[in-house]
Amino acid sequence: MNILVPATSANLGPGFDALGLSLKLFNSVKIEPAKFSSVSINGEGSGSVNLKRNNIFLSIFNEIFFELTGKNENFRVVFENNIPFSRGLGSSSAVIVGAIASAYEMAGFKASKETVLNKAIIYETHPDNISPAVHGGFISAIVKNGNVYANKINLCDEIKAVVVIPNKPMSTSSSRQILPKNYTMKECVNNLSHAAFLTSCFYEKKYDLLKIASKDLMHEERRMHALEELFEVRKVAYENGALMSTLSGSGSSFLNIAYKDDAKNLQDILKSKFSDFGVEVFSFDNDGYEITQS
Repeated sequence: MNILVPATSANLGPGFDALGLSLKLFNSVKIEPAKFSSVSINGEGSGSVNLKRNNIFLSIFNEIFFELTGKNENFRVVFENNIPFSRGLGSSSAVIVGAIASAYEMAGFKASKETVLNKAIIYETHPDNISPAVHGGFISAIVKNGNVYANKINLCDEIKAVVVIPNKPMSTSSSRQILPKNYTMKECVNNLSHAAFLTSCFYEKKYDLLKIASKDLMHEERRMHALEELFEVRKVAYENGALMSTLSGSGSSFLNIAYKDDAKNLQDILKSKFSDFGVEVFSFDNDGYEITQS
């Protein structure tokens, strides 16, 4: 069995813990029954002995597999990790979603995507990353009584993601600690109105309005101060064709959305200005995780 799980970008400016989308950048995992358990890691984390010993994917996979079958079995697991760690591109959500979906498949159960999503919220309490990892596309999601409710639209080929990936990671838990425990009425109203308007812009394909729609007052700039270059990234992006430029998740990556005809030029300019950072162009993924038989 093989599973592909896409990278995601969450928050999207004002959509704090509520909005996210899926990128065509994938982690893949191959799992097959074996006499002895073994783990191979290629790509991100390939040199980490600790990642083999304390692997979150395997911990969740084994827990769900036992829950479904009552058995502990051995598997050969090969990871191809392409999503950067701790860069705000949903690497942890890819692990969680992949582990749950794989466990159901290997246990002989055809789990719906809703089942996988509602299992994933147990391990990741914010739905804005796990929802697009499951369903793909642009997602607006809420959690009610432990269940995730997610509305999705497909993203068209007219727009591309130009993602700036700094060489410095950011911890999601650490970045949350710098956020205030209380917000002003102005900050709350700004984010409510802008998140609603941003969502409507995606639904109506009014991409030229994304810049004004994506104004955040809750989290983005507070987090960006941990890597001051991100303010310049946003400035340069907007000066060179970006329709929207926001911190991806909790950072450190920056998501820039551009029309497909402008994406390569924007990538080249950002590369020349920020030579220490990675700059990649991705299409948007509309499928979420996919399982195939090897």
